[in-house]
This record gives sequence, C-alpha cells and structure tokens, in this order.
Amino acid sequence: MIMNNELVMVLDTETANSLDDPLCYDVGFAVVNPFTGDVIEAQSYVVAEVFLDKELMASAYFADKIPSYWEDIESGVRRLARFSTIRKAVYETCRKYAIKKIFAHNMRFDNRSCNLTQRWLTSSKYRYFFPYGVEMWDTLKMARNTLKHNDEYGEFCYENDYLTKNGQRRYTAEIIYRFLTDDNDFVEEHKGLDDVMIEKEILRYCL
Repeated sequence: MIMNNELVMVLDTETANSLDDPLCYDVGFAVVNPFTGDVIEAQSYVVAEVFLDKELMASAYFADKIPSYWEDIESGVRRLARFSTIRKAVYETCRKYAIKKIFAHNMRFDNRSCNLTQRWLTSSKYRYFFPYGVEMWDTLKMARNTLKHNDEYGEFCYENDYLTKNGQRRYTAEIIYRFLTDDNDFVEEHKGLDDVMIEKEILRYCL
C-alpha cells in the first residue's frame, strides 16, 4: 500500500553483456509523487567501469547510442561516475526522502542488472545494490493487472498489432505510454532517466 503523502523512487537501467548476465552502463532515477507524477529530484548516471570498456559496450543492444551519451556527458545531462558513487547516490537519496519503495518496469531485470554489476565490480564482496529493506515494485506487473481487462487497451493492441506470438497483449513501457498519451508515433528513448519519465506516468495511471 502507498500512502497519499509518500514519495517513491522510479529507476531504470540500460545494460551491456547478455540478457542473462546484464551489466549496467546507464542508471537513471527520480523521486516522484506517485499520484501526481511530480518529480522532486532526478539524477542520471553513466557507469564508468562499463561504459569505458569498448569491448563490453559493443555488446550493448543500443550501442548505436554511444555517441549521444558522450554528448550528454559533455553537456552535463548525464554524469560519468563509478558504480560505487551511483550506489551511494541511490542510498543518500532514499535516506533524504525516506524512500521505502523503488519502482521499475520489469523490476526483476533492473534489480538483477544492478546486483550483477555490483558483484562483478567488487568480486562479490558486495552483492546487493539497493538499500536493505526497501521494497522492489514492478510497474510491468501493475500494468498487466490494470490493463488486462481494459477493453480500450485490448482494441488498441489489436488494431496496432501490439500482440505476442500467442495473440496476447504486449505491455512494454513504450506501448503503454502510446496508449496513455494517444500518441502512436512515440518512440522510447531507451536511456535511463528518459525512460523513468515514461514509467512514472505508467505508475500514476495504475494507481
């Protein structure tokens, strides 16, 4: 249960390596009012240890975005930092705003990518990325529960062929956001903080 005056964190990662062993190169997060979508604070980081590894970044699904990341770093839109610095920023932000819940679209993947990166970089000396006791919430699961019986969303998916091979509705953040905004030309940026701004609206809709 989320209290009316409670602030939460929404987080998104982009990864290199395989989907089974994802390593973060982009971590973006924002503190938001989950009922209004208002952003209280936002931070965007590029993980130095991963991003500066050219061989590793060649495996990134969105490797074509690397030049734009350098532009973002040079302009100050994103900060190039060590993963330990990013983890510290998450901890301090959670403490500052008394965050008890962190949301991500497919939290299982984001949680795994953060933990695997933590273990890889510390040789498993430190195994967990997020603060102990903070609840992990998944807007993908929330959206499925909210939209699975929504006839309008069903028609939207059918008309636009947003269906799985088995003919089931798809629930990617991009598709859901297109439905919520009535903008079928919207294209997800697939960068951490940019995608957080989509996911916070999905969270708000579900609540």
